Amino acid sequence: MTSRIKFTKMHGAGNDYIYVDNTKYPILNPERLSIEWSTPHTGIGSDGLVLIGKSNVADFSMRIFNADGSEAMMCGNASRCIGKYIYEYGLSEKPEISLETLSGIKILKLEIKDKAVIAVTVNMGTPTLELVDFAGEGKKEMISQPISVGQKTVIATAISMGNPHLVIFVEDINSINLPEIGPKIENLPIFPDRINVEFAQILNDKEIRMRVWERGSGITQACGTGACATAVAAFINNKSGRKVDIIMDGGTLTIDWEQESGHVLMTGPATKVFDGEIDIND
Repeated sequence: MTSRIKFTKMHGAGNDYIYVDNTKYPILNPERLSIEWSTPHTGIGSDGLVLIGKSNVADFSMRIFNADGSEAMMCGNASRCIGKYIYEYGLSEKPEISLETLSGIKILKLEIKDKAVIAVTVNMGTPTLELVDFAGEGKKEMISQPISVGQKTVIATAISMGNPHLVIFVEDINSINLPEIGPKIENLPIFPDRINVEFAQILNDKEIRMRVWERGSGITQACGTGACATAVAAFINNKSGRKVDIIMDGGTLTIDWEQESGHVLMTGPATKVFDGEIDIND
């Protein structure tokens, strides 16, 4: 039996996903469809598939599947796009929306102009230090610690934003061969569940240039949780203030690690690319 599914392709700072209202179009096999639909040339082309659903604890829920079919716990760029989708497609008129994710409930604050959402601020919650067994002595906090990647050694800080990130500060981000080193770090034995990898160059105390290798997706134009992790790592390593602009290949996000609340606020755009329909065989 063939079913026709309506979808919307959106991106946040170039981090693009396929969005489906799961309340109208139930998806029974998102892992397989994410692989098929995300593939360039033969599919729609994206970094993954996002399902918008009902929730018993929040206004809406989000499930997100990477381009390799694995399920992600959280994506900041996707959550901003969901805020725009919910408002502009009439699912809610509220300027503040709660969103259930696998890493907890996130609050989306919408900036609305002429009935359109032009920016979204997401309360990403409180960051923590990711515990890693990097020295064979058991899991512990990892701040500016050396790890071996083949014949190279990098100095890394591990941060959790509900999903794991490894932030590596470099002098020249253009010298990094991301397609080569990214997958090597993602799959190091010290990260049994794999890890997202960010390379970051400090431009000044308010601007950081960052590139990302995402677990399950590879190189992406932007990563919201990665931007947050980079800002947190920069502050705890005395490289920046609490509020910085993270400049990525696809655009810029403003990250503010509030001192009083301890929460990380992420602000940036959300952009609709196009609507479409696709047939699936049940």
